[in-house]
Amino acid sequence: MAISKRFIAAFVLSFLLFHAIEAQEMIENKGPKRTLLGVDCGAACVARCRLSSRPNLCHRACGTCCARCGCVPPGTSGNQELCPCYYNQTTHGGKRKCP
Repeated sequence: MAISKRFIAAFVLSFLLFHAIEAQEMIENKGPKRTLLGVDCGAACVARCRLSSRPNLCHRACGTCCARCGCVPPGTSGNQELCPCYYNQTTHGGKRKCP
């Protein structure tokens, strides 16, 4: 019986440690770096917004769209049809949200 209690205690402790490390990484990175599909939204949006006249606004909008959709179209503009979810995101005014 003592072995099973120790095993359960070690399992719970390792589980808590894992989640503490994961939470610390999310705090340091200011949010999750990857989406469920494994896309690195930060790098994809830097590439997408590198020629933008308003890079901060572009990067913020791109990051939101990437987190929701799990993809970012290739290139610095256009090609939005390659990522339908990204293409269909709109603002309250009906304009395209994603750069």
